[in-house]
Amino acid sequence: MSRVARTKSSQLDEVSKAIIEQLQLDGRKSYAEIGKVVGLSEAAIRQRVQKLTESGVMQVVAVTDPMQLGFYRQAMIGIRSGGDTRELAEKLSAMAEVDYVVLTAGSFDILVEVICENDDQLISLLNSKIRLLPGVTSTETFVYLKLHKQFYNWGTR
Repeated sequence: MSRVARTKSSQLDEVSKAIIEQLQLDGRKSYAEIGKVVGLSEAAIRQRVQKLTESGVMQVVAVTDPMQLGFYRQAMIGIRSGGDTRELAEKLSAMAEVDYVVLTAGSFDILVEVICENDDQLISLLNSKIRLLPGVTSTETFVYLKLHKQFYNWGTR
């Protein structure tokens, strides 16, 4: 008999999905307002939101525009590794400039997105931190010229 793996999204009922969608529209929306939309009490919404956040299904965060905060250089760095990519990913994740780390299959072992104040900081990050990590055999940097789309509202499709 085969086992069917259940994902977190398949465990969400329609009400939980509706709560998530409301928070994606406005992360500051009150539990009372959400309750009116989905048909539950404020207390029930509070309890569901707490369960969703504690279980790691969702986070409610402020998303910023790095350029308006003085970070003018964003880039994706493809990294090839000769060692354990999981250990390398942990070291990369600890760097303040790194906001995204993913293990991949293909021509790169790891992709990291970095946000720096300027090109000098990016060069320093590459030469003084990333390329010096044990296991890094090569890097390729893709500098962002213009970010056309970045949304976080795909959670309940």
